[in-house]
Amino acid sequence: MLQFEGNSEHSLDPKGRLNIPTRFREVIREVYGTDMVKVTLWKDCLRAYPLPEWEDLMRKLNSEGLKHRAGSRFIRALTTSVVECPVDKQGRILLPPKTRSDAGIDKDVVVAGVLQHFEIWDKDAWQREFEDMHASFDEYEEIMTAVGVL
Repeated sequence: MLQFEGNSEHSLDPKGRLNIPTRFREVIREVYGTDMVKVTLWKDCLRAYPLPEWEDLMRKLNSEGLKHRAGSRFIRALTTSVVECPVDKQGRILLPPKTRSDAGIDKDVVVAGVLQHFEIWDKDAWQREFEDMHASFDEYEEIMTAVGVL
């Protein structure tokens, strides 16, 4: 099954358009049958969800999210910062200035695949995250054992 995997570096054009990697565009179109992604602020980056994945996330949050103490705040954080981003004929999405500013994104970014969604990071923030992920790799042993990859 095609999923969002790998990462690549990109530069936003002066209008704030991001060229989505070809392999990610293929996933958006072939797996999800859409040319639309929903982009929302997520901690230190932006998360981009194909429309069907976003709708599934919203269903889950509607049914389960409100059962948790911070659920409504989390839902508010996601839904108030979301923007619809159609993929244009050149394979780009437009990231509005406020969206870029909220995520600390200026020009140089890393697009990182995370299975059913992809993340858009400021290049320097990604470098810090990447180093931290690998420095913490031993902590992942429990997860890897639980899912049967160790």
